Amino acid sequence: SRAASPSSPLWALPEELLLLICSYLDAQALGRLAQVCRRLRFLSSRDVLWRRIARGCLNSGFTQLGTDLAAGIPVKERVKVSQNWRHGRCRRDTVLKWKCKQVASFSSFLMPWMELDGEYLYLSQAENIQAYHLCAEGTSFQRHPQAIFSGHQEDVCRFVLVNSHIVSGGGDGSIVLHKIHGSYSVRFSAHEQEVNCVDFQGGLIVSGSRDRTAKVWSLSAGRVGQCLHTVQTEDRVWSIAISPLLSSFVTGTACCGHTSPLRIWDLESGQLLTCLGTDFHRGAGVLDVFYETPSLLLSCGYDTYIRYWDIRTSTRKCVQEWEEPHDSALYCIRSDKNHMIASGSSYYGVVRLWDKRQTRCLQSFHLSSPTSSPVYCLRFSTTHLYAALASALHVLDFTAS
Repeated sequence: SRAASPSSPLWALPEELLLLICSYLDAQALGRLAQVCRRLRFLSSRDVLWRRIARGCLNSGFTQLGTDLAAGIPVKERVKVSQNWRHGRCRRDTVLKWKCKQVASFSSFLMPWMELDGEYLYLSQAENIQAYHLCAEGTSFQRHPQAIFSGHQEDVCRFVLVNSHIVSGGGDGSIVLHKIHGSYSVRFSAHEQEVNCVDFQGGLIVSGSRDRTAKVWSLSAGRVGQCLHTVQTEDRVWSIAISPLLSSFVTGTACCGHTSPLRIWDLESGQLLTCLGTDFHRGAGVLDVFYETPSLLLSCGYDTYIRYWDIRTSTRKCVQEWEEPHDSALYCIRSDKNHMIASGSSYYGVVRLWDKRQTRCLQSFHLSSPTSSPVYCLRFSTTHLYAALASALHVLDFTAS
């Protein structure tokens, strides 16, 4: 219209008023406005106008509370890429392959785990953890790892990366602490059987094992590797996570007994605080847990469900749940701490994307065909998703239209 033309007095208003007016526009209207003239293209690309839109998008880098986890990347560009996540538009590639280990007369698949940290991806392969530098486009690595962290006598089961430290648990029952930028490392015997899971926050390590215990370990000066508490879980511990408030931790167990496989324990005393859920079936073990906030928790496992818990409202029943449509166990989950959940299932390397505002799966990707392999671990940024299977690492690039 004539009133909206570049020469209109409307666009001579102070920038603060123009931004206020433009804040009522949706993404499509802002895109059209950018085509009018250079000044409006610059104005309509301002992050302040796109934040409100981005907070309603999938994996745009904003948490439910509005915290920006991807500062430095223009918000408008993140909204564009978010549409690719929603519609499943991506380029797939296999960036690493490794051979199966030969144990006795049969093959034993590796169960890799990984963490993302800026420009680096850390991947466990057998007894080691290797750090790969991501190339600029995020879809390829340098050919050789930039660093290798060793210390276990058997395979690394899981590890976490926190504050430039790697804490890993291994099949040899030990825990190893590495400082990434330096030669410092500590190894100590932790459990009688495999350390299936670990977490590290606030100078404390929590670990869970096949030996039916969870333990709390000190990392303070002079007490490194000292066990502070031993929790008798009476069941194999498959997953563990410390609350962001550093006051408690949750264990996910095999559910072979009559107690809930999800239990929350006091970090200071080691005492049981609460059990989550009352309708778990025998064998519905919890394989992965993920805290979004101190009160919001995601869990998944053998019974094919993703469950969303709000500890503020109820510990007896989850507030939302999503069922894996092909009745496959769910090995791992991750969320953008807002609307999107990504899950990895036990058959044919299926990665699924979920929108919490919907009941059905949003998108699915089959990464291992014709042979079948679980997705043991997945991690994602605002642009790429990495999935570790039994013999390969796959990447989905959502910047590709």
